Amino acid sequence: MVGVFSRMYPLKLAYARGDNLAMTAKSRSEPAGAKTRGYFAIGAERISKQLNVGNMVRSAHAFGASFVFTVGAEYSGAEAHADTSKTPLHVPLYHWDSPDDMVLPQGCSLVGVELMDDAVDLPSFRHPLQAAYVLGPERGELSPALLARCDHVVKIPTAFCINVAMAGAIVMYDRVRSLGRFAPRPVTAGGPVAALPEHVHGAPKRRR
Repeated sequence: MVGVFSRMYPLKLAYARGDNLAMTAKSRSEPAGAKTRGYFAIGAERISKQLNVGNMVRSAHAFGASFVFTVGAEYSGAEAHADTSKTPLHVPLYHWDSPDDMVLPQGCSLVGVELMDDAVDLPSFRHPLQAAYVLGPERGELSPALLARCDHVVKIPTAFCINVAMAGAIVMYDRVRSLGRFAPRPVTAGGPVAALPEHVHGAPKRRR
């Protein structure tokens, strides 16, 4: 399936296959200790403050996102001084005019992050292996059109809304914490008492 993107930066392409969009997941290194199977992306809808977008995409770069995106908004790296890692030079950045224009890789689940009564509490959420997380604007919420496209909606258990960039970082941390391989936490306060053992690959299985 070929999807036409309204604008793409830094990729100089007029179109791209949805499955090719996911190829960046394995082509870049992830943070040490945070390697997980699958991939993720993160973006925001109708976000207006460049500083917030800059903080979010910089965090996405640090957590190993495969791509970042905006919906109904623009991102100017020159204006977003918070993005000191110059994320668009290292991570694909996509701009879509509306939820209808969004083209995600095949099998990628769209996860909305919104403080709604019927949303799933983030600590109880099982993250999909292939996921794109989308947050709402600073003074508003995800549009009905975008919520209709979401496969899941999660909420961060706070008393009131928090900064969109901070919310994005919390979601990404929870994903890495849930799907990454880390030494187990001890029963008492402090760090782990034993190092994480090396992963052992099983023997090949032959299928008849």
